[in-house]
Amino acid sequence: MERIICLISIEQDDTLTTTSLEAIGLTRHLSEQLKTPEWYIGVVGIPKSIELVNDCLTGLGASKIFVALHEEFSKPRYSTDAAAAEVICKAASPDIVIAPSTARWSRIIPGVAFRLNGTADTHVTAINVQNNTPLINRWIYRQRIELQLSRQVRPWFLTVEPAIFEPASKSKGSSPVEKIEVPVSTDLLNTEVIGFQTPKSSTQTIRPDAKLLFVAGAGWTKKQADGLVHAEEAQKLILEFLELTQSSLGGTKSVVDLSSEGNPVLPFMTHLNQVGQTGATPRHPKGLATCCHGEEPHVVGWRFINERRAVNLDPNCGWAQGKADVLYVADAFAVLRELNKKLSDSKK
Repeated sequence: MERIICLISIEQDDTLTTTSLEAIGLTRHLSEQLKTPEWYIGVVGIPKSIELVNDCLTGLGASKIFVALHEEFSKPRYSTDAAAAEVICKAASPDIVIAPSTARWSRIIPGVAFRLNGTADTHVTAINVQNNTPLINRWIYRQRIELQLSRQVRPWFLTVEPAIFEPASKSKGSSPVEKIEVPVSTDLLNTEVIGFQTPKSSTQTIRPDAKLLFVAGAGWTKKQADGLVHAEEAQKLILEFLELTQSSLGGTKSVVDLSSEGNPVLPFMTHLNQVGQTGATPRHPKGLATCCHGEEPHVVGWRFINERRAVNLDPNCGWAQGKADVLYVADAFAVLRELNKKLSDSKK
């Protein structure tokens, strides 16, 4: 019988992310498939996080919740996070450990697996059970080949991709909470977290939970029909659209690299916005690409977008070759001007 635990962390603002709830939902679903009567949740947080645990996690159906609390756990640091995860896993003695594919957990999971003589697989996109054996799916070779595998080594650590699995919802009963003491010695505090450094941007452009992904290509910074570059207008139109729709912004590699080439740029576009073979692979329900041609490397990043549309002046561009559900042959500047006007009027 496989014992399963889901490891999550409480955010610095004392909240739970959707990604964490998705990992818990997958853990509960896997326990049902394996007909495992007991499954657990491991929580890393600060002392006041116990209130959030009692309010939001005890009703999700877990057999027990192991909680490691310390003021130093408010900061994403490898040494303290790994120590907390190791102590929780030793207390729960799991066969399978599931964690969300966040920067915090992805950084420590391989190391914790090594400490516990286990093995780890990352970026899991699906888990199925055949003959009472769990099988995972993940993409390899730049997300062009989907691999399905299983392992005999236990404990087996898995990090699961966001926006794929259903978030956990309230269940019957209440889970008992066990506090786990984690010795936080000075040796674990050699790395000092002094803050966060983010790319310069005048607005929030990355919204993982947004329903729409808006992708801008290098065409926004090229010469237009009048022979002039309208980068400032492009910036105004795109930012206004993002604000009105609360959509997330993506960019092609070409538009992201413009700053290093001395060409006109969209100043709010950074490498964090890059979508494609060498960038992110988002999972928004809908996507709208503008001023990009739908090249294969870029489309690879769109494979998990459910509904794909594009705006391009070229009716023979890559989007027209079956890579978009709908292609609008039009000037993206004109389209966004009209869209912004209609959206603005509808909010009055």
